[in-house]
Amino acid sequence: MTVKKIVLAYSGGLDTSVILKWLKEEYQCPVVAFAADLGQDEDWNAVREKGMATGAEKVVIEDLQEVFVRDYIFPAFRANAIYEGSYLLGTSLARPLIAREQVRLAEAEGADAVSHGATGKGNDQVRFELTYMALNPHLQIIAPWRIWDLNSRTRLLSYAKEHNIPVPVTLEKPYSSDENLLHISFEGGILEDPWNEPDPGMFKMTKAPEEAPDSATYVELDFVQGNPVAINSEALSPGVLFQELNRLGGENGIGRLDMVENRFVGMKSRGVYETPGGTILRAAHRDLETITMDREVMRIRDSLVARYAELVYNGFWFSPEMQLLQKTMDEAQATVNGTVRLKLYKGNCMPVGRKSEQSLYRESFATFEEDEVYNQADAAGFIKLNALRLQIAALKKK
Repeated sequence: MTVKKIVLAYSGGLDTSVILKWLKEEYQCPVVAFAADLGQDEDWNAVREKGMATGAEKVVIEDLQEVFVRDYIFPAFRANAIYEGSYLLGTSLARPLIAREQVRLAEAEGADAVSHGATGKGNDQVRFELTYMALNPHLQIIAPWRIWDLNSRTRLLSYAKEHNIPVPVTLEKPYSSDENLLHISFEGGILEDPWNEPDPGMFKMTKAPEEAPDSATYVELDFVQGNPVAINSEALSPGVLFQELNRLGGENGIGRLDMVENRFVGMKSRGVYETPGGTILRAAHRDLETITMDREVMRIRDSLVARYAELVYNGFWFSPEMQLLQKTMDEAQATVNGTVRLKLYKGNCMPVGRKSEQSLYRESFATFEEDEVYNQADAAGFIKLNALRLQIAALKKK
């Protein structure tokens, strides 16, 4: 492969630090290191200095926090997206944004190739490359993990040592992590044995539930068309709002998850996640829908959630089917306006109140007291008609 310039998705961690040096040596061309600030706890000056010291022509760092929340997290949460019943798609939602900006930068820099640090075993390679191909099919794609001989963490560490590249991973603590505003994920190392409990000292965003405050925290979340817009009546931008949800959830031990999931490439993988703000947001959003969304609309929407989540997880964010599903999900959110009150306590997030001017709940209909809007005798015919096929089946058996 002959290339003129490469734009690398760069984090400054073990993999991409080694990849940056390897690309320079292998292709003998300029490499632009692109780092996306998605809210991770990072010393960006150090990342820039390390990238330049490792051989980058330039290091571009872009603050994408507001974009990430507004255009990726919020649309997914409007759809109540959740993968295999547990995973709130923190890494899956970040990759198409990083790859989109990588493509934009490649075009601006006159680069003809893009590269990433995803391995040949994981999902991220698919997410990055489907985005590259969907947005600019003319770019060449370099996936070092699929073509080099540095095929283990041990060999990467040795390469880094040989080339004087400082890295944050050691053989004693080899698990890797991915962090952004939505979550932190941990995998690899001792976590590869699904019987091993995660190290309590590993977690960064959340307190252990048993160490959370002994008194409950109450919070009110306002929504407009399925999007959260205010916390305790204070209007906040998407990024700032999500940061506050993370703080509230983290302090109360909310959002830890330990699961084995099915990767798109076919194998099962054990992941440990912290998603404090996302856990609160999903609970509040679903609760508000119970009073604002029509029953049959909700049933159709819910039938599409698993498919939507699979598209996100598998990397098809920029696909025609995703556009169709997002429009459908957003149409269902037209009436999801109102406020939810939640009680946060030692790892639990419990909706305890909800109100909306578009509420479909009517106390006069639902009351157990005397009412003038519902004739209970009407229920007899309703039940008989619904039982008709059951009665016919029973008669047939006899």
